[in-house]
Amino acid sequence: MGDRSIQGKCHCGAVSFEYFGQTDRLVSCNCSICRRLRALWAHDSPSKVEMKVKEGALLQYSWGDEELAFNTCRICGCTVSWTPLAPDSIDRMAVNMAMAQPQDIADIPVRHFDGADSWEFLD
Repeated sequence: MGDRSIQGKCHCGAVSFEYFGQTDRLVSCNCSICRRLRALWAHDSPSKVEMKVKEGALLQYSWGDEELAFNTCRICGCTVSWTPLAPDSIDRMAVNMAMAQPQDIADIPVRHFDGADSWEFLD
């Protein structure tokens, strides 16, 4: 799947991911949930992500138009990813790179996205 991968996990380790490849940016969004989560999203195809979840550890949260599910560890409360819910949705998901080791993401630029109002990047 590529030469480089980045691993991330929740605080207790019950939910983890491995992201294969490279992302050109991380996204910090200011929508009503992302600003509370303080996530650093890497968006890509689900084929580039391997998720590992201990049995019973995953909690999915969705609201509003219910197009996305935020995937959170039921044990420690860390949000690790989001996935689309609609069967005809685009081939996209996001992993929260704040779950990775800081040195593994230190060289990836962070872009700020206005998910609260304009749906445009602010930088």
